[in-house]
Amino acid sequence: MDKPKRDKRQIALIIIGYPFCLLIIGLAINMLAFGIELITVSMPSIEIVSALIIASVLLVINHAWLMTTTELTRLKHTLYATPEEWAKSGVDPQSASALGMQELARRHNAHRNTTENAVYFCLLAALFTVTSPSTLAAQVWLIGFAIARLGYTYSYIAGRDNLRGVFMSLSLLAMFGLASYLLLSLVV
Repeated sequence: MDKPKRDKRQIALIIIGYPFCLLIIGLAINMLAFGIELITVSMPSIEIVSALIIASVLLVINHAWLMTTTELTRLKHTLYATPEEWAKSGVDPQSASALGMQELARRHNAHRNTTENAVYFCLLAALFTVTSPSTLAAQVWLIGFAIARLGYTYSYIAGRDNLRGVFMSLSLLAMFGLASYLLLSLVV
């Protein structure tokens, strides 16, 4: 077998194993650091609501940052959002700079990825906060997710791929932490 095919197979195995490794790490952290008790549905404590508020505010800041940097990129490179804006400006979209289009695509991709992850986070966070989790688990997983998303946005916008991978892993770890905590609390 030639080297490029072997390398692709190795990379494919890493890609397939990656979420399972994060899930196992999240499970281990939950079992070793936070302790899991049988699920009890109740109103969340003030500390857990506070963690959810902090995470929510950080996620709103992240959204505003993505929105703002997208619009500033459009302004800098004379790009428009809709066919109507292009027509009104008198600028031909085909004349847009390749760099400008790449930078706009970077911001769109960061925004899409953030939105995709936020959907699952919101669902998990809503369930998590009403199932009597430990306060420390709530603070780590909820606030940790939001901080990781800020780091992801910074890394993506700055073109720092290795750092982006670290922050993506941390945000996924937080989601897997939330999910595994919920699952474990059903069976403990």
